[in-house]
Amino acid sequence: MPAKKYRVKLAVDERKYLKQLISKGKASARKIIHANVLIHADEAVTGSLKDADIAKAIHISILTVERVRKRFVEEGLESALNPKVQKRRRAKKLDGEAEAFLVATACSTAPEGYNDWTLNLLAERLVECEIVDSISGETIRKTLKKTNLNRG
Repeated sequence: MPAKKYRVKLAVDERKYLKQLISKGKASARKIIHANVLIHADEAVTGSLKDADIAKAIHISILTVERVRKRFVEEGLESALNPKVQKRRRAKKLDGEAEAFLVATACSTAPEGYNDWTLNLLAERLVECEIVDSISGETIRKTLKKTNLNRG
């Protein structure tokens, strides 16, 4: 078996902090589990357990143990304990004013030649009125669903 690539060696104050975190039990379950992984993986005090043994003891997957080790070594203690910040979050297409316009339009009479508004008609209307540059019917559907609009 190859040597571990990510070796956890906790400083005394880090270990004390992790033990307090676990004993208080006030943190999120994820944070407590990751703290347990780091304590079990610590090579500074004793020989650390194998990833499989840590996973079995804490009832998590081996992959989670590996990821916690890696994040601790590469990014530090706080990064290993806390979830990553999502970078790919997109800004909402419709703000409150635009949503209000959409709902008002959906509740109004459909254009000539149509019995009801379709999602694509609503999307086209928002673009026509220069509320947005572009928008999909799916975004319209999700927005209307969120507002619990019942037109029946």
